[in-house]
Amino acid sequence: MTDQRIRNIVIVGGGTAGWMAAAALSRFLDPEGVAIRLVESEEIGTVGVGEATIPPIRSFLGMLRIDEHDFVARTQATFKLGIEFIDWLRPGARYMHPFGVYGADMEGVPFHQYFLRLHGIDPRSDIEDWSLSTVAARTGRFAPPPGGQFPLNHLAYAYHFDAGLVAKYLRDYAERLGVTRTEGRIVDVELRPEDGFIERLVLQGGERIAGDFFIDCSGFSALLTEKALGVKFVDWSQWLPCDRAVAVPSAASGPPHPYTQATARAAGWQWRIPLQHRTGNGYVFSSQAADVAQATETLLANLDGEPLAEPRVLDFRVGRRKTIWNRNCLALGLAAGFLEPLESTAIHLVQTGISRLLGLFPDTGFDPVEIDEYNRQMATAYEQVRDFLILHYRLTERDDSGLWRYCANMPVPDAVQRKIDLFAGKGRCFRYDDELFSVTSWIAVLLGQGVWPEGYDEIVNTMSEAQLVEVLDGMKATIAQTAASMPAQQAFIDRKCKAPAITD
Repeated sequence: MTDQRIRNIVIVGGGTAGWMAAAALSRFLDPEGVAIRLVESEEIGTVGVGEATIPPIRSFLGMLRIDEHDFVARTQATFKLGIEFIDWLRPGARYMHPFGVYGADMEGVPFHQYFLRLHGIDPRSDIEDWSLSTVAARTGRFAPPPGGQFPLNHLAYAYHFDAGLVAKYLRDYAERLGVTRTEGRIVDVELRPEDGFIERLVLQGGERIAGDFFIDCSGFSALLTEKALGVKFVDWSQWLPCDRAVAVPSAASGPPHPYTQATARAAGWQWRIPLQHRTGNGYVFSSQAADVAQATETLLANLDGEPLAEPRVLDFRVGRRKTIWNRNCLALGLAAGFLEPLESTAIHLVQTGISRLLGLFPDTGFDPVEIDEYNRQMATAYEQVRDFLILHYRLTERDDSGLWRYCANMPVPDAVQRKIDLFAGKGRCFRYDDELFSVTSWIAVLLGQGVWPEGYDEIVNTMSEAQLVEVLDGMKATIAQTAASMPAQQAFIDRKCKAPAITD
């Protein structure tokens, strides 16, 4: 029987996506049987502003058997319990999208149904009081959950980190496991004439690098996916109209908050991501609503500390490749697609792409059934994230600019409208097709953006009003006490994973 095993994998592009792929593949593939080479050029910079993550990143580190405290220290990381949205519903409004869950389900009924009934009794009730992640975040506290019972078993967290340091960390990891790095600029991609598969790369200077399987991590340029193979781009700007960002680091202004902030502005929104050594800032905006000079002025006027570099401008298209895996080439990261970092999903989509590749890893026959399945799964993953981002824009009362007026009235995909309509009736909310965002995530944004259901599930009426108040008050008190017992995030970092001082 002919040996069809993949023997040579070539990754094009470093950065976070390239080195995540190199690290994962070197961890799970036999180094004696598979050669992995990563080609990158120091002349070509990386975007490198993706500094916030979501909880599944912890499973990726666990999969690689990376020590969390070492990783946090060496990437100047802090911990993240959620995202605070400021001024999205209207100026002055704010809410937290927490990691973890609200309260505890009872008798198989989702907690939020009990809360909706309580809110009818006491309109001052705030669902955030039943989220350990939110209560801890707002008081600046953090400690990893030791497991056990409610509410510690409901705490979830992720990281803020320096993307450049993460790429370096994963490069060190991958090279220890045998990945070979080649410095060089790719000037040509040679295709097999009989089937259009990629055969080899040609570097400036003449070196040719052959491979069985190629992974395109070349960023927005999509050197292999678009320029060599001609894969089309599916544009989603009709729903997510921001197409530029300006980013700048600033000096830390105090102990870091254990959450990301996203503040709506007239032309888009501004991120604030606190690291150990600095704060990451950026303004994602629509070029139809502001020019670069206006956006830069707005960003610099709203920093908490002194800027540490010149602002960088990024142009982008929102959408994904029509096929992310084409022939013997698979795209990851920006080469596969881009969704603005509103919910910190960029690195997760890389992680998802890698995990699904490992589950459908090919041989040199490149079974089209497996490739189609990969593309189906990844298309669904991108579309589900897209729909969740659309929710934030569509549910706004802002009318201070053409951007917000457009978003408030735009038609949305059927899946988004169905979620809104189901929740607006009796608070129904469901998770479909293994989607990334949980029921808690959808509820946080729906309530935060002003969608209050007309009713609730009648089954919660089996509990008396007095019992309902007693049980939910007890949950709230337990959560508050648990959060108060946690150390300040800065104290935890200082004790467990403080980064070494940066020296020139």
